[in-house]
Amino acid sequence: MNTYALLETPQQIYYGRGSFKKMGDLVKDKGTKVLLISDKTMEQLGYIEKSVQQLDERGLTYAIYLGVDSEPNDDYVREALAVYKKNHCDVIVSIGGGSCIDTAKAVAVLATNGGDISDYMNNHKNVINKPTAHVAIPTTAGTGSEATDVTVITNVANKEKMMIKQFGFLPDAAIVDPLLTLSAPKRVTAATGVDALSHAIEAYISKLSHPMTDMLALSAIKLIANNLLTVYEQGNNIEAREKLSLGSLQAGMAFGNASVCLVHGLSRPIGALFHVPHGFSNAMLLPAVLEFSKDACIDRLADVGRMFTNKTLSNEEAADFAVSFIKQLCAKLHIPNLKEWGIDEETFERNIPKMAEDAIRSGSPANNPRVPTIEEIKKLYTTCFHYQFE
Repeated sequence: MNTYALLETPQQIYYGRGSFKKMGDLVKDKGTKVLLISDKTMEQLGYIEKSVQQLDERGLTYAIYLGVDSEPNDDYVREALAVYKKNHCDVIVSIGGGSCIDTAKAVAVLATNGGDISDYMNNHKNVINKPTAHVAIPTTAGTGSEATDVTVITNVANKEKMMIKQFGFLPDAAIVDPLLTLSAPKRVTAATGVDALSHAIEAYISKLSHPMTDMLALSAIKLIANNLLTVYEQGNNIEAREKLSLGSLQAGMAFGNASVCLVHGLSRPIGALFHVPHGFSNAMLLPAVLEFSKDACIDRLADVGRMFTNKTLSNEEAADFAVSFIKQLCAKLHIPNLKEWGIDEETFERNIPKMAEDAIRSGSPANNPRVPTIEEIKKLYTTCFHYQFE
């Protein structure tokens, strides 16, 4: 058994109000021809114009790819890579949600290492050459992708979400400016916030956790739990948004090193087959998966529960309180279950065997304190379809 651990983070992280203004200088230090990867929503919100202004002020040339239109898939990666090559780019900036950042991570690796992104699934192909420099700028407090070496890309051909983790996918720099999250709608704020909470909790209960990730995960849990509902109800509360953004960043750093567990293993197949955004699918699953896992991680869940109350509780009581608190939070955030989302039950049941197999294949369930059998995963899918948060 190893007595050491590893903590990987971007080389540079700027965070806090106004940190977006550092983008131009960061990029100028890394290249001269920028590929800006984002989506139409970011363009409509004015973030592309503001990014281009910074590049223009520093005399940098650029190309723009705004084709990310949903959860990231390998078609977006191929399209963005073609723009990169056509314009002879040498640095990448991603701005937007996790979909934009994950797409950019894949392009940064493929630009210098070649192949198709599916080649890197399960480390069949390794990142050998230094990837193109990548500056990641999130506009949601959620995925934490700006601080991880993980990219999740849907394979359009076989409808599988590929979870790919190698050091080469880690962005060189991250800019986490809570002012950019002010534009996030309530629904997106809720889903990405619970996504970040699931990152932090799963990092803390993961079999791969270690003291450094524990420190980040516990801090993230406290920041997110204490501020998510406030941000949901008061979208312009910048103090709460700043704390939520910091919590999301810390959660990303935690799970990027300790990995995620069963929630994410179950979530990805739902997203691939039914196009449920990642944040929502994680939120739909988190309470039920914690109930399933509780007996195998009572002490750790008790630590989480005690962050939500000042009452003196036994470990069993505190673990139960943690699950109860998260269920109530999801209810207050109006998180739907799978049925309420509008998924056809018969179609869902028919796809459970494939989803269970894909979940196991992702590797994430093996990190869970209670490692499920494939039959237990199938039962969990059925439970989550009708799950009631209240």
